[in-house]
Amino acid sequence: MFTTILISVLIISLIAAALAAVLAVSENYLGDYGPCKITINKESELEVRGGKSLLALLSQEKIFIPSACGGRGTCGMCKLKVLEGGGPLLPTEEPFLSDEERDSNVRLSCQVKVRNDIEIQIPDEIFAVQEFKCRCADILELTHDIRQFTFELIEPEKIDFVPGQYVQLFTPAYEKSSEEVYRAYSISSDARNDGKIELIIRLVPNGICTTYCFDYLKEGDEVKLNGPYGDFQLSDTEAPIIFIAGGSGMAPIKSMLHQMVNTDNKRKASYFFGANKVSELFLGDLMKDFESQLADFTYVPVVANPEPEENWDGETGLVTEAVKRQIDDASVCEAYLCGSPGMIDASIAVLKELGMKEENIFYDKFA
Repeated sequence: MFTTILISVLIISLIAAALAAVLAVSENYLGDYGPCKITINKESELEVRGGKSLLALLSQEKIFIPSACGGRGTCGMCKLKVLEGGGPLLPTEEPFLSDEERDSNVRLSCQVKVRNDIEIQIPDEIFAVQEFKCRCADILELTHDIRQFTFELIEPEKIDFVPGQYVQLFTPAYEKSSEEVYRAYSISSDARNDGKIELIIRLVPNGICTTYCFDYLKEGDEVKLNGPYGDFQLSDTEAPIIFIAGGSGMAPIKSMLHQMVNTDNKRKASYFFGANKVSELFLGDLMKDFESQLADFTYVPVVANPEPEENWDGETGLVTEAVKRQIDDASVCEAYLCGSPGMIDASIAVLKELGMKEENIFYDKFA
């Protein structure tokens, strides 16, 4: 009886392996749609080999469309207009598109497979995005699962970005992943130092890019990234600022604070930074420097569950609870938020309770 079960399992496994091989062959050969033409903005044409996603083919031609999830169809960022070709709208795209976008032929480029000639429209600013070859110059451990990576630019040697923007870091195939992917990370560095880029990255269990960065990337290694992307940036007003972030959400806020110092910005600003434990707080000395350099800036670290032996005497609980305790009226303020979707949604709810207009709340929500 036991032998019969083993033989059955073996046969099923062999059949599954054979089907997987057939699918792989089909993808590589039967999925080849031959030469296809991509017409962009009615001005330029690309000759490509059909069969891959529009996002992948454009990236192959050094046209980089923003994509935080690396083309998995989960972030909804790689939008562009498909004027002709592209096939019908897929169910995987629908949750990310408004009625207006559907009517305007907006599609997710990672979900559009190029099988024939296609005509698309791309915003002009996308063409300003560049690919950068860099060298990993420094890796700084900030907490048990957050590190700061500094990359020196090799070619081009300088980058022009607005604090709050992000880049896409390329991850090559390695021991634990045969897949080449891009992942989006906010720039944390001072824009004045345009010859390097700092990224603050939190380790995601089994994450392709973060595992590569934490376990394989070494100082001196060459990497490539592209960017900058995004419109998360300080507005040009005099409104008091409320920053709220947690974990690696520190990155764009840090870059914005450098910008405020560089421009002698005198706006009143409060920065609420949430962590679960005291050991998960980082860059505290830099925040003190910002407090001394800026005219009216206060850093408020908030620890959700401090251990008794940590002797923590600062704010406790959720970061949103600290905001409610310290801010009586947010009606004339602006807010800049960066962190998990749950933290962002909770922060928006609290800020609206405190009187802030929704149009004055700006955020960078992790995908």
